[in-house]
Amino acid sequence: MHSAVIAKELLTARFRVRQLPPFSEAAADFNVAQAYDVAAEILKARRASGEMPVGRKIGFTNRGIWQEYGVDAPIWGYVYDTTLRMAHENAGVQSLKGAMEPKIEPEIVLKLRSAPRPGMSEEDLAECIDWIAHGFEIVHSVHPGWRFGVADTIAAFGMHGVLIVGSPRQVRTIAGLNRDLVRELKSFKVSLFCGADLRDSGSGANVLDSPLLALKHLVDLLVHLPQHKPLAAGEIVTTGTLTSALAIKPGETWRTAFTGIDLPGLAVRFT
Repeated sequence: MHSAVIAKELLTARFRVRQLPPFSEAAADFNVAQAYDVAAEILKARRASGEMPVGRKIGFTNRGIWQEYGVDAPIWGYVYDTTLRMAHENAGVQSLKGAMEPKIEPEIVLKLRSAPRPGMSEEDLAECIDWIAHGFEIVHSVHPGWRFGVADTIAAFGMHGVLIVGSPRQVRTIAGLNRDLVRELKSFKVSLFCGADLRDSGSGANVLDSPLLALKHLVDLLVHLPQHKPLAAGEIVTTGTLTSALAIKPGETWRTAFTGIDLPGLAVRFT
């Protein structure tokens, strides 16, 4: 099936809030390379409809969830001006209308001050960061039951629904030296609550050993995807879930708490 045809089917399914069987089930040759071609077609169509890309989301950087979803490598997708929310004073309300089997992922979000280059060290990558924030990535699945191949997840918007971002902290207010930031991003802990109940916990090391290493993975991967532009100054990058991705529903309030890094938690009520 042609990439433009797949892109149109996915966009129609998103608009109609209708799930589809994974394309990999019908076409054994549907692979990661074609999936990123589909993503490029979707980007073109969403731009034409007035949406503007503002950054990227990296998915499946947490190796602890690979077996659950049958994947073996990270993926990425675009974040748009229409799918980005800034949470005032680290609290917000978010509708789940239009989300298909939504789940919540607590993540570290990076705003780029300058464009990172392939091969950079963690310290060099830290120099590229303007601010860091905590965010909730609300993911959803066009494919029923969260069953798909890696190529399907890439094509289906990287499963990205909405990115809710808390108060940004300038890098220099978090740590005086980049080596301290590098250390903190590996070692901090996060707790994820639904109401008063602790649902899961995680750490920076869960994300390809550090959110900075998740960023490095994306920078290096984009070298091999000429149909997509490399990361640029001003983009927002969310680096993958620090815990398991957990199902959410209207009426619930989810919140986080951090230790080991100067970031506030985030609380969001879903309707």
